Amino acid sequence: MKFFLQPLYKAYRLILRNPQYRWVAIIGSLIYLLSPIDFATDVIPFVGWIDDGLVATLLVTEVSQILLEQRKANRTKSADIDAVSAS
Repeated sequence: MKFFLQPLYKAYRLILRNPQYRWVAIIGSLIYLLSPIDFATDVIPFVGWIDDGLVATLLVTEVSQILLEQRKANRTKSADIDAVSAS
């Protein structure tokens, strides 16, 4: 199972990291979560919820990681500007 999921995770992560396709991946993930069409149907208890949970978890963790990296970059940039202004 790991052999199958690892490449999918890496591909999803690379798509989210690419600014050109980021919003397409986010909107596609949200549509998948809201859509009744799934890999495993939601009619079967627990089994249908697992794939939705995995997509939601991946989406939240990767988007939060991107936001944290952008925040860190902005702080570094503002600290550099403050250092230049002080000298």
